[in-house]
Amino acid sequence: MSSGASERPITVYGAIAANAVIGVSKFAAGIISGSSAMLSEAIHSVVDTGNELLLLLGIHRSKKPADELHPFGHGKELYFWSLIVAILLFGLGGGMSIYEGISHLRHPAVIKDPTWNYVVLGVAFIAEGTSWAIALNKLLKRKKAGQGIWDAVRASKNPAVFVVLAEDSAALLGIVVAFLGVLLGHTLSNPYLDGAASIIIGLILATVAAFLSYESRDLLVGESADADVLQAIRRLAEADPAVVGVSRPLTMHFGPEQVLLNLDIEFRPDLSASEITAAVDRLEAGIRKERPSIKRIFIEAESLKGGTSPP
Repeated sequence: MSSGASERPITVYGAIAANAVIGVSKFAAGIISGSSAMLSEAIHSVVDTGNELLLLLGIHRSKKPADELHPFGHGKELYFWSLIVAILLFGLGGGMSIYEGISHLRHPAVIKDPTWNYVVLGVAFIAEGTSWAIALNKLLKRKKAGQGIWDAVRASKNPAVFVVLAEDSAALLGIVVAFLGVLLGHTLSNPYLDGAASIIIGLILATVAAFLSYESRDLLVGESADADVLQAIRRLAEADPAVVGVSRPLTMHFGPEQVLLNLDIEFRPDLSASEITAAVDRLEAGIRKERPSIKRIFIEAESLKGGTSPP
């Protein structure tokens, strides 16, 4: 999103619509045909729908204004709920799919007429593919020149984009695995292949969940802004005629487009307190203009005489 949680989360809405439509259909097809892989896919869709609702909750709560107990706002609510999403995807999605597959291997049942399975999986692939394309398009708009898709996902600070993209990617892979499990299990009259497909779907979900947990943890703990942002800040500060030296900018994301900046600057020793104050105001205005995502700026102004001058 161009402003993190400030605009309508189209990617999340699209994912909810896709999963809600196909979730019930997968359950019906799985029950009718007796396919373990289809039931795993149904569980996957239900978990994904719940996860996207939690993301919407996180987006809504992250917009709450700052208060006495949360002076920097509630932006990290979005990162907290994205971590909960990853935990649910791992436990409910991956765990229940693996359990369903093992149960099917222990008590195999031959797939009945798989026609509805193919129909539902085809519709699901189109719906999930549409949701995936929306999320990918959102990511590409934020991708830097020369940056690969994987690097863009890793660099993204917006769970409303990278969580949905990761879940939809897992969903598309799961649909392919489920299709192969149903097709081979029915064609070869081997129900064990259907159970194995369910386990593979569970492992895919667990892997994606582990990745999302890792990304969400970094953001929740306090991830720095990207290197190009830090370089731009340093370059802008060093270009000011009142500045002699700039320490490494310290930044932290409080949301996709909410960055805190702490900057230690050495000013010329011949400047008065009022001139340093003017320079600090000038730097803050320039930084905010070039990098609107930096919402809060703290500048520690030092002169070469060794003292610290209040801005």
